[in-house]
Amino acid sequence: MGGLSDFTVSEELSARRTGMSFQRTRLSADRTLMSVIRTSLSLISFGFTIFQLFQKLKDQAFLASSAPGRNFGTALVMLGIAMLALGIAYHVRFMLELRRQRAAMVADGLIHGESRFPPSLTLIAAALLLAIGIMAIASMVFHIGPLS
Repeated sequence: MGGLSDFTVSEELSARRTGMSFQRTRLSADRTLMSVIRTSLSLISFGFTIFQLFQKLKDQAFLASSAPGRNFGTALVMLGIAMLALGIAYHVRFMLELRRQRAAMVADGLIHGESRFPPSLTLIAAALLLAIGIMAIASMVFHIGPLS
């Protein structure tokens, strides 16, 4: 085996498996954030649609007051934004801890540090969706933008 003892080969295989487990954990955290994005997007879009529907019905004199429907729509959008903000905060905290643990294991020589942790495209998409949700709620509550 090229002069390597079985123990050294075993340690090498263990280090590689542990290093790959960090990558699997990172990808799992991204999938979790994607499910938060999916649910938040549904809440935001349903809330915005309900808000618009009740606003249009009031504008065309089909309803005397659109307040209950509009309030429900606004609440759904706010819930979607809050859920997304919490999901982003959890993801960032989890990834920082994972990176810290990985760096400590690399420093101790327990795993190799050749593969890097790239920036999360899922996190970037979540941040953009959060910005869009905040603009939507600002438009709904303060009557600015296309809804005014």
